Amino acid sequence: MQTVKTQARAQKRKGSAAVALTGLSSYQPPSEPTVLVIFGGAGDLAWRKLVPALFDLFKDGCLPDYFAIVIVDAVQIREDELLERFRSGAKRFAQHQLRGKDWKEFGSHFSYFRADFTNKQAFAQLADRLDRLERKWERKALSIFYLATPPRFFGVIADMLGKARLARKRKQSRILVEKPIGHDLKSMLEINHTISSRFDEPQIFRIDHYLGKETVRNILALRFANVLFEPVWNRRYIDYVTITVAEQVGLERRGGYYEGAGALRDMVQNHLLQLLCLIAMEPPVSFDADELRNKKVDVLHAVRQIPSNSVWEFATRGQYGAGTINGKQVPGYRQEPGVAPDSNTETFAAMKLFVDNWRWQDVPFYLRTGKRLAQQVSEIVIHFRQVPHQSFPPEAAGNWLPAALVLCIQPQEGISLRFQAKKPGAQLILQPVSMHFNYGDAFREPLPDAYKTLLWDLMMGDATIFMRADQVEAAWTILTPVLEYWQSLPADDFPNYAAGTMGPQNAEVLLARGGCAWPNPTSLPGSLAAEPVTDCRFEPAAGR
Repeated sequence: MQTVKTQARAQKRKGSAAVALTGLSSYQPPSEPTVLVIFGGAGDLAWRKLVPALFDLFKDGCLPDYFAIVIVDAVQIREDELLERFRSGAKRFAQHQLRGKDWKEFGSHFSYFRADFTNKQAFAQLADRLDRLERKWERKALSIFYLATPPRFFGVIADMLGKARLARKRKQSRILVEKPIGHDLKSMLEINHTISSRFDEPQIFRIDHYLGKETVRNILALRFANVLFEPVWNRRYIDYVTITVAEQVGLERRGGYYEGAGALRDMVQNHLLQLLCLIAMEPPVSFDADELRNKKVDVLHAVRQIPSNSVWEFATRGQYGAGTINGKQVPGYRQEPGVAPDSNTETFAAMKLFVDNWRWQDVPFYLRTGKRLAQQVSEIVIHFRQVPHQSFPPEAAGNWLPAALVLCIQPQEGISLRFQAKKPGAQLILQPVSMHFNYGDAFREPLPDAYKTLLWDLMMGDATIFMRADQVEAAWTILTPVLEYWQSLPADDFPNYAAGTMGPQNAEVLLARGGCAWPNPTSLPGSLAAEPVTDCRFEPAAGR
């Protein structure tokens, strides 16, 4: 049973939550006791993301008075060694400052359980451990099973949890799986069938951490809370949309995983298609979880099927070679640890998609993502059409660029709107200018980490920003022709872009065929800007 001293500390944390500066200060902690079981918890995800996010929730008073974190893995490591590793991760990645007494109290809620994920007896022992916690607390607890493992273990663990009767409490047990769910459509359906045979759909949470980012969630507010934007959010006014998720990093010791995934599976199948859904979805009747997810699924079902005999017109790929990142020489992909010297795995992918409905017919959506690119940036750019009639004389509109709305997701968070204005002076000369908004200047508080938001939603049972099975299935269906084509026809030009560039030339050609161009990344002014502001430079779109 929890001691009076511990209860007093919990109340103190609740009291301090009102002045917390990490974005969740108004959230109330879950009322019911909670046990978070992290399978694969000795790995990089728990160290880098999950434990720092949990520590921030703890410091903000957003964890229940009774909680426990059970790490389940097959790694041979002492509990104190694992806890010290977590402490180093929290010190490096948590938003709150790490103090000794806080970590000591937080760390007291951890335990390590070494187990083989395929061992039935181990899951029986895990069930006994959770029963002992409930007896100690003298109350029933919510059990959350977080699968931070490779996808091949998802079905195995779910089946073992079912056999150990750990899924039987329909309202007090939940399972969460990380992306990517499966390797292709077939494996995704197999995994989902196994999990669904043990857990009901309301118990299953499929995570895409991009949906937890404040700037991603703000897309709905921008669109549906402002009458200024929604009337022009359609094919009559929008020429095309570009979605970029560019990474400067390489494999970060994930060569074994990435060799079997590649950019299309690792990023496009989940992150980029989720962003597409938020941009293209119809206005929801309410913000009920299933209502929002229905609208997203509608978008994916409306995406035009890519013909298997003309994949090259809709998708292109790349693999980075040696190059320079921030003045430092980096090796090519094939020289990375765990990568085959003749690997055909793509580290860059770009696609052109169409959403066939009344709102978006014939408006192209261009998606790109890659590793070892020139800049670390995630942003969505809405490219508006040219004005229907150019009434200004040619000399006045020499620098004319169509209007554009830029949604900056990272590393800067904000929105930039580009439009035309008259340049001061006697002559009538038009020049593109921008209005900027950034979160740091507007709200004067750090944004919560995406995993922090998602973990809190998970404990509260809010499935709004988690994916449903039909949504994952629809995403895999869209990409299947591309995956099959690339697998059947290995690339003959890899590596085809140098590290430190923005990708292969064929990605530029993909847009140029339609008279479009990728935008240069935007730099916002203000407290979050790393560089002086520079206007977005776009090539004027020719008629398609």
